[in-house]
Amino acid sequence: MSNWFGNKSSKSSKEIQPTRKRVPSLNLPLESHWHHPDIERKKLSLSKMSLKSVQESLTKISRSNTFKGIFQSVHDPNEEEVVQLLRNQLISEGRLPEKYDDYHTLLRFLRMRAFNVPKAKEMFLNMVKWREDFGVDAIVKDFKFEELEAVKRCYPQGFHGVDRYGRPLYIERIGLVNLNSLLQATSIDRYIKYHITEQEKTLKYRYPACSLAAKKHIASTTSVLDVKGVGLSNFSKPARELFIEIQKIDSNYYPETLNQLFIINAGSGFRALWRVLKAFLEARTLSKIQVLGTNYHTALFEAIDPKNIPEFLGGTCTCSANERCLMQDKGPWTNPEINHLLEEVFHKGKKFIEERISEETSDPSGRHLNGARTLKMTAEEYEANGSSRGISLNIINEIEGWLKDTNEILQKLLLKQEEMSTFVEDLKKLASEAM
Repeated sequence: MSNWFGNKSSKSSKEIQPTRKRVPSLNLPLESHWHHPDIERKKLSLSKMSLKSVQESLTKISRSNTFKGIFQSVHDPNEEEVVQLLRNQLISEGRLPEKYDDYHTLLRFLRMRAFNVPKAKEMFLNMVKWREDFGVDAIVKDFKFEELEAVKRCYPQGFHGVDRYGRPLYIERIGLVNLNSLLQATSIDRYIKYHITEQEKTLKYRYPACSLAAKKHIASTTSVLDVKGVGLSNFSKPARELFIEIQKIDSNYYPETLNQLFIINAGSGFRALWRVLKAFLEARTLSKIQVLGTNYHTALFEAIDPKNIPEFLGGTCTCSANERCLMQDKGPWTNPEINHLLEEVFHKGKKFIEERISEETSDPSGRHLNGARTLKMTAEEYEANGSSRGISLNIINEIEGWLKDTNEILQKLLLKQEEMSTFVEDLKKLASEAM
């Protein structure tokens, strides 16, 4: 969803060009440490694949390092150590809800706070409290934004394919916003709720679908904001309230979901406004934003294939011809084959992990410490009940149940590990006394 206005204001008319300078690993995109260097680079054109070929491709993926790279990821040892430290602190205090006991969730908060554990912990706990106070789960489940089409007509915005890495591409045309019409079509409160549901949809649906399509773990979004004609006069009180609230939500409760933001067609009026807007943004967010004038195409095309950029922004995509370019929610997550394939991958992934758990948690008698739930939805049930516009909620519920059981297994393994460590220390003491 919207990340609104952007980064470093240029003090001259010269455009900000992308650089190739080396950056510290802690400043790399979140996906950087998740990508297997040995992942097969062959392209997967799902739209041209038969069901049989999809199944064959799926089988190959699930047996390869690609599968582990997409859905298990490769953890940086240094980051993993800090994530575990934060996790242990939260668990010891009884402040880590099971549904947020996730490696990548904790990593996002740590990265946003430069791996300062106390600050990341405070930020994480604030997120948990906000979700409870604001009723986020209830909003996602029950909120209906019937005015979406009317809102998009006076506030053009939407997802439009992916960038060159495979991340969702989000576009807004801020210069075309009609604020009076927007506030007639909806309220600020309802728009904020819509924004939250879109953030949740991106985390739960768009990123997994993009990960499968790109054969690597995707966890952030690339955004383009067209600010042609925007200046200080556009920043009215309602606009300020909406901007500030959205930035607060995105920065505090959905950290590290922005990969890069291109602000294009920035004229002198916007640059004056930008000096005001920067005060509302965190330094880490600012570092991900480029403010560009009319000569933005080189920077944009370096990050995004022109075929995924609408014609009105200089790309080659012509879907804007019917004036519904940003109405379609275009991306891998709307591809029925991807959704079907994603369900199958999760199913095979669950079996893959069950096999590893079976190998690693059996006692000498052959009994298992625990087992993950079986995903019950068959392909036929999915075709009958699933949605081509997103992953079935039934699948999500099954996955959440599987993750819950997996967490229980890990907890038992940690307890066993602690018991063994204590036992070894006792043996050392006995051996020392005997000597």
